[in-house]
Amino acid sequence: MRVILFGATGMVGQGVLRECLLDPDVTEVLSVGRSPLGRSAPRLREIVHPDLGDLTAIAAELTGYDACFYCLGVSSIGMSEADYTRISHDLPLHAANVLLPANPGMTFVYVSGQGTDVNGRQMWARVKGRAEEALLARSEKAYMFRPGYIQPMHGVRSKTGWYQVPYTLVRPLSPLLMRLFPNAVTTTERLGRAMLNVARRGAPVRVLVPRVINAEG
Repeated sequence: MRVILFGATGMVGQGVLRECLLDPDVTEVLSVGRSPLGRSAPRLREIVHPDLGDLTAIAAELTGYDACFYCLGVSSIGMSEADYTRISHDLPLHAANVLLPANPGMTFVYVSGQGTDVNGRQMWARVKGRAEEALLARSEKAYMFRPGYIQPMHGVRSKTGWYQVPYTLVRPLSPLLMRLFPNAVTTTERLGRAMLNVARRGAPVRVLVPRVINAEG
């Protein structure tokens, strides 16, 4: 299996990249991002592309892949709806529009979040809800991942310093939290494994909430 990964420098992307590189079925991971990963691995290839809103210049390098894991995301705090829409709606839709015709049968996984709702009260939920609807309509092999609280594992860290503090404090309790709150808690490890398993064999539903993510992972 050959995989394209967007957002590999973020917390979710770091976890997914780790699981991809550990999986013997994955023969290549292509990271596409605006900044260098700062690491190398035998099955890892990287394209640094400053404008993810226009992938046409690198489109020829994005063929022959089985899955795309779209993990690129930002916090909506302090952002206008227009700016947040550009990042969380327009960019993934552009990626899907470039990749899916060039890779027949590709599985496209988009990471949104628990509470995503096109009619929701929160701006981020509405924007990601619109992105989900568009992607689900775009391909029968598009899957929406809606994790709740994600505990980083195996050295994965948030790029946002003040986010990392509670993650560090909660880490010893994460197994207990997983048992007590299976509908709200997952880990970067489970998330990455779930994406790989969905790419391999599909899933019973196309919108995966934490309990389903944990079961698939």
